[in-house]
Amino acid sequence: MSKNVIFLYLALMAPLAGLAQFTAAYHQSGLPFVAISYEFKERYKPEVRLGTDIQLQDVPVELVGLYDILQHEDFEFYAGFGIRQGIFPGAVVPVGLNVYPLPEKKFGFHMELATIIGEDEILRGSLGIRYRF
Repeated sequence: MSKNVIFLYLALMAPLAGLAQFTAAYHQSGLPFVAISYEFKERYKPEVRLGTDIQLQDVPVELVGLYDILQHEDFEFYAGFGIRQGIFPGAVVPVGLNVYPLPEKKFGFHMELATIIGEDEILRGSLGIRYRF
């Protein structure tokens, strides 16, 4: 199922490439993941996240919707909601901060705190890097 969800997400988002700003990110934590998102209407970011450091048949998938609560040239403070499939399935509620300290504002750093609510309740903290295309 997760491969179909990823394919559907990418197929639906491809036509929006000209209307949106794509980002790629890596989050390091006890449950690390890579993420691809796009920003439209300056504050909304649907994002697909794939777990890393795990066997390919067990890759967890998260689909989250993020909203920039505070937005400045140098940073974005966001919150969101989503679902997670695979290891530790359930709802995901992330809150985070993206910081873009360099003059060009493409490469940045982020930190996030996310609650995963399902059979197990997990509080995941992560740090990482983000690049805006």
